[in-house]
Amino acid sequence: MSESTESPRPPRVRVTAPRPGEALDLPGGDDERGPAATASRAPADAERLLVRSLMRSQLRVAIVSALGFVLALAAIGVLAALPALQSTLIAGVPAGWLVLGFAAFPPLVAVAGIATLAANRTEAQYRELTGADDSERGIP
Repeated sequence: MSESTESPRPPRVRVTAPRPGEALDLPGGDDERGPAATASRAPADAERLLVRSLMRSQLRVAIVSALGFVLALAAIGVLAALPALQSTLIAGVPAGWLVLGFAAFPPLVAVAGIATLAANRTEAQYRELTGADDSERGIP
């Protein structure tokens, strides 16, 4: 058997994202791109705070919307299980089945509309606080 002439492998390198507030250590540093590029890489503390606030607001809207829809769906399930609806027939189909089949859509549309309005309102507040214009981002 012939002996392998391969060189030993270099040690593995762990690549991770920079932690918030930690400066980026890029090859070349300030020399290649200049101090203005280095300053633009790290967003200001106020901007980070506003973005974090926007994300919390959007998460809150999403959670409240999801819980509202789950509660509405549970109420529809309880309504459909009422014995009076099970004994009532409409076109040969128990009314409870019709409630289950069609009553979920109006709350779904309502929750989606309310969630969209709330998300648009929080984004408008964020744009107002940052002074960002839709025209700056290419949005008509």
